[in-house]
Amino acid sequence: MKIVKYFLIAFAVVIVLVIGVIAYVSATFDPNQYKPQIVKAVKDKTQRTLTLAGDIKLSFWPSIGAKVGKASLSERGSDKQFAAVEEVRVAVKLMPLLSKQVIVDTVDVRGLRANLVKTRDGKTNVDDLAGGAPPEKEKAPAPKGGGADFMVDIARVEIDDAAINYIDEAAGAKYALSKLNLKTGRIAPGVPTDVELSVHARGDKPKLDLQAALKTRLTFESEKQRLTLEGLDLDAKGDAAEFKGLIASAKGDIDLRGATKELSASKLTVTVTGKQAGGDLKIRLEAPKLAVTKDRVSGERMMLEAALTDAKSKLNARLDIPGIEGSGKAFKAAQINASVDLQREGMTVKAKLASPVTGSVDAQRLELSKLTGNVSVKDPGLPKSPIEAAITGTAAVDLLKQTASLAFKTRVDESNIDGRVGLAKFTPPSYTFDINIDKLDADRYIAKGGGKPAPASKPGSASKPAPGGGTAGEQPLDFSALKGLNATGSVKIGQLKAANVKASNVRIDVKAADGRLDVSPLSANLYRGSLQGAVSVRAAQTPVIAVKQTLSNVDMGPLLKDAADFDTLEGRGNVSMDVTGRGNTVSALKRALNGNAAIKLTDGAIKGIDVAGTLRNVKSKLGTLRGQHSQAASGTQKTDFSELSGTFNIKNGVARNNDLQGKSPLLRLAGEGEVDIGQEMINYLIKATVVPTTKGQGGQELTDLSGVTVPVRLTGTFAKPGYSIDFSGVAGDLAKRELQRQLERRLGGGAAPKEGTAPSSPSGGGSLREQLKGLLGR
Repeated sequence: MKIVKYFLIAFAVVIVLVIGVIAYVSATFDPNQYKPQIVKAVKDKTQRTLTLAGDIKLSFWPSIGAKVGKASLSERGSDKQFAAVEEVRVAVKLMPLLSKQVIVDTVDVRGLRANLVKTRDGKTNVDDLAGGAPPEKEKAPAPKGGGADFMVDIARVEIDDAAINYIDEAAGAKYALSKLNLKTGRIAPGVPTDVELSVHARGDKPKLDLQAALKTRLTFESEKQRLTLEGLDLDAKGDAAEFKGLIASAKGDIDLRGATKELSASKLTVTVTGKQAGGDLKIRLEAPKLAVTKDRVSGERMMLEAALTDAKSKLNARLDIPGIEGSGKAFKAAQINASVDLQREGMTVKAKLASPVTGSVDAQRLELSKLTGNVSVKDPGLPKSPIEAAITGTAAVDLLKQTASLAFKTRVDESNIDGRVGLAKFTPPSYTFDINIDKLDADRYIAKGGGKPAPASKPGSASKPAPGGGTAGEQPLDFSALKGLNATGSVKIGQLKAANVKASNVRIDVKAADGRLDVSPLSANLYRGSLQGAVSVRAAQTPVIAVKQTLSNVDMGPLLKDAADFDTLEGRGNVSMDVTGRGNTVSALKRALNGNAAIKLTDGAIKGIDVAGTLRNVKSKLGTLRGQHSQAASGTQKTDFSELSGTFNIKNGVARNNDLQGKSPLLRLAGEGEVDIGQEMINYLIKATVVPTTKGQGGQELTDLSGVTVPVRLTGTFAKPGYSIDFSGVAGDLAKRELQRQLERRLGGGAAPKEGTAPSSPSGGGSLREQLKGLLGR
């Protein structure tokens, strides 16, 4: 017992001496005296400037520790701040060091600020601090004797109010983490610890503003590169990409093994609610069990549901994936099932798709090898409802290449459709498509016009403008879908009927990017001729539309009748236009059209007026016609022509022409005037001059009217055009000609002298016939 007693006394003395030494050192040693040496050492080693504005305090019992006050570190070779901290405290337990164990008692970090940058060449501003493994020839030899390695064990970590900024110069992206707080329990290999994390994240690619909080029980094993998250509970609120008012959560258990590239998840549930595109969004994912190892992939049934509801529509979608079996190189699932149910303003769309699934975890590829499904559309506003279609095809997703593709075939009514659509890249989405249709009657699938037609404007009156440039009650043009859209593709249609216009061999090549849609070429065969041109739309605050088209050798009569129920012009020939308009409504666009157009037709007619017939009436009723006579256009009357051409200059929705020229066996036509496209009004003057002929419309009867010019003014609306003729001018011209003829006959000027005989000439300078010509203005 005395031995024990003496031992305890001796041990107590040693402890007292150790405590006394530590106390003496703590009281007499001032680490702040070594700040210049510390700053110089950091500068020499890293070419960075360390600033120690706060005090350095050391502790020796019961843990060896240090507390550093306010400090900052610059970028390499620059005075620009890289990182700063308000206070850092680290303490290591003393006694375990004797057994080569590092047990960190405390790691406290307050007010950390860091700026991380990834340059365009892929380097970062921390590469020099991270360093790298030394070359093989420089590695120190392993110590002899095989002592135990140091073991790291941290009692707790606490980070308070940290902020980290990250800039990716190559991607042009900026991200910021602020109000970052982290608390952990004991961190040691194989020891579960509770972790709490909260952070405010912001970014611009994609747009991000989220407040997130994480709670979980973490276990790590550094040798096996294993990380286990048990009881994962992640919540996030805010905005992300196009999602507003987002509330998201993820719960479950996750086990990651980096060394063997294995992943397992159980009881995983993800829910998302928020607003997207003005509607309420709900998403739910359930994965009861999923395991991915090097040699095996397995999983129980997974389910994904999504719903989007707004004031006008409701969309529900569901994806069911049965059990998955296989390996990392190749796995499969018997059949996935997807369904979509859309309801919008009386319209209902239902679709179901199913396919076996194959894939590879190693190649990060997924394939739907035999896709089948059906689509049903019901809409009382459609000329034909319901519309039913069956679809078959294949689909593939390649996560490494960031691509996706779908090849499909379907039949809708009499239309056989096949094509390919895809994603050339995921971020930002870039779509591709190539669609082929043998024949299509688009009018079957265009909703019927509803409501009463707008009352026709009185000639010369303007519709009351509404805000945005349209007329009151007019729907604004909406090209918002073009913003952010990147797409390239082609649509080919063998036979097409759209807006009652019939065409064949239609080709439409589309490119959309940066809020602009370009359709070029837009080509087709129609009405025994062809169409070549381009259309572009720019989705600016005030949309801009440009059209450049050329119709060659087209039968204009049937085309105008089918397209606009406009039955006033016949003929075969060429029409070209190059116009641009801007406006938020169709009427505003029409009033803002600018550009030019040209027309050249042969073997046609202007319907609604018979100039030849009118002239015959003039001849028979010469004595009774005075002044102007107006009448509505007649569908049975027409004026034939062999050639008709003219050009139009369009400014602010008004097309002006001053070079109209037309020819026929009986007449020569010249015209000028304007067509108000915005108001749909016509104000045009045509001058028809009779030519000496016995051919054409009543040519024999009009021989005596040779040289007479008939002014015809076209006025009115597109729907109800009318014309007026200045008969007084025609009658005066004819009366003057008849008087001249009678005078010439009575005064001897009517018969030609015989051959070889000189005409008599009274004295007094010139014949009476010549004097009368001057008097009559002939």
